[in-house]
Amino acid sequence: MTTPRRPECSVPLVEVSITEFDLACLPETGAVFDQLLALRPQQVVVDLAGCRHIDAAAIGLLLDVHRRMVRSGGVLSLRNPNPRITRILQTARLDQILPVHIDAPASPTAIGDAASSVAGPATAPAGGPRPPRHAPPCTAARPSPYVPDVTARHTEPRDRGAA
Repeated sequence: MTTPRRPECSVPLVEVSITEFDLACLPETGAVFDQLLALRPQQVVVDLAGCRHIDAAAIGLLLDVHRRMVRSGGVLSLRNPNPRITRILQTARLDQILPVHIDAPASPTAIGDAASSVAGPATAPAGGPRPPRHAPPCTAARPSPYVPDVTARHTEPRDRGAA
């Protein structure tokens, strides 16, 4: 007797908030993306609202995640990059590959009205920053396996006239 196969479970949407996105944090951030891609999500949204800087290593990771998402039929998109990160994404032409969404700021009165009608008076200041849902831990200066350790060496010039 055979049992019927269950359809594969899929996750429709995964949101990740990144606060540090550079070479120093790449191992942890890459591990988080590996874990979430194992869920086979249909869409991954990377919230960059709390991120101040992005470097070439992070752009490479985003491109890798994008390729993996496309292969599995999913979409990777970016949300709320600051103006500096937006310029970096445009310079790298990543904004032509990945969808970049910028949320319009909500008016403080609309937030207060919605909060009071659903859950009573608001306890947090209206329009305040949202806490990140997930931020991979990062320790600052760690040696990279990709960058060779180069120390300055001083050598005396050879005397070419002497034989």
